[in-house]
Amino acid sequence: MNADFEALKEYLPLLLPLIVTELALFVWALVHVLTHKTYRHGSRILWLIVVILMMNFVGPILYFIFGKEDE
Repeated sequence: MNADFEALKEYLPLLLPLIVTELALFVWALVHVLTHKTYRHGSRILWLIVVILMMNFVGPILYFIFGKEDE
């Protein structure tokens, strides 16, 4: 158990920016889905499911590429 914690402490400086970026992208996509009424493809429910279930980079990136309507 102590070895796992030591390994985590070793990689934390590399992982922390990635985690913060992932969370920021997730929140940005979620807010955008909830505040807009029209999408290029799909509906609000579809994009909520995609963004929430694929919380890693994939869901929000898919939304911004395929779902977000050009303004």
